Amino acid sequence: MPDKFSGTSLSEEAIQEGQVLSIHDQMAGDFAWDSGIAIGRYLAGLRNGEITGSRCSQCRRTVVPPRNICEWCFNPMDEYIRLEDTGKVNTFSLCYVTWDVKRIKEPEIPAVIEIDGASPLHGIMHKLGEVEPEAVTIGMRVQAVWKPAAERDGAITDILYFKPIQE
Repeated sequence: MPDKFSGTSLSEEAIQEGQVLSIHDQMAGDFAWDSGIAIGRYLAGLRNGEITGSRCSQCRRTVVPPRNICEWCFNPMDEYIRLEDTGKVNTFSLCYVTWDVKRIKEPEIPAVIEIDGASPLHGIMHKLGEVEPEAVTIGMRVQAVWKPAAERDGAITDILYFKPIQE
């Protein structure tokens, strides 16, 4: 007996015969998408060399990237704050395959960075740089290394990577 989540698979034949609506081959031109209020502020902040978070006035949590609604208490999160571009490594991995699936000899080091000023366990995933893989530790303090201002375009890649800092 099929479970309640099973369905009917789409076949290429069904699409070609017009049994399924498909406009994939009819699309032309340039496309844009609206990032929304919270992520729009976040991306604009990145263009300016800033990390933006949002604060819940009910729970008093500060999250990054910012959100419109608190997922704990469902209240609006409409207070946006500038956070530090420093933090600590929460977890990391050594990747011998690039983001575009090419094998490499020296690993890239993706990590979850808990951003200073955000609530505990809130941060972003990014790469570590200027550090040997064996030197990376959980809790290691890091700081963002930004692209030059003229090269930023409002994307997470405006941060090149996070590097270790000594405090």
